[in-house]
Amino acid sequence: MKHGKKVNHLGRKVAHRKSMLANMACSLIDHKRINTTVAKAKALKQFVEPIITKSKSDTTHNRRLAFSALRNKYAVSKLFREVAQKVGDRPGGYTRVIKMGNRLGDNASMAMIELVDFNEVYNADSAVSKKSTRRSRTLKKADTTIDNIASAADTKNVSIEATAKKAEKDDDTKGSEPKKEGDV
Repeated sequence: MKHGKKVNHLGRKVAHRKSMLANMACSLIDHKRINTTVAKAKALKQFVEPIITKSKSDTTHNRRLAFSALRNKYAVSKLFREVAQKVGDRPGGYTRVIKMGNRLGDNASMAMIELVDFNEVYNADSAVSKKSTRRSRTLKKADTTIDNIASAADTKNVSIEATAKKAEKDDDTKGSEPKKEGDV
């Protein structure tokens, strides 16, 4: 049973597991997305999200805590500059795990873990769209044809009745196509 076991050990001892997660977190911060197994991606998500939360407030103490977890000063500086700027207004959920199928060699289930705010495919429509006001429904086709007839009559100084009769005559001829000699 799995009662009270909150850490997935990933088949490694403590030092190896912490080093592996630190290296994967540095790669995630550097490349914004990495491919790994599902179990490692879930463990990395638990490891990196508190560090990203700490990066939102740029203090010396938070930088030291991030460095003690990541062990890479370049990744820490990139985290506090680029990543913290993008995720500043997000209340949590900085990473996304997408399952990719099974690996060919050993059939291990693979996943891609990525930073949510750096994905241009999913965020393209939300960045471009702006808040729109609600408009009334569009006019029906019949209403628009009457408006078109009225505007055409005004521009040509022709009576509305003559223009309407011409429009009805055009609609009647569109429905029936003249038969050709080859048609049966």
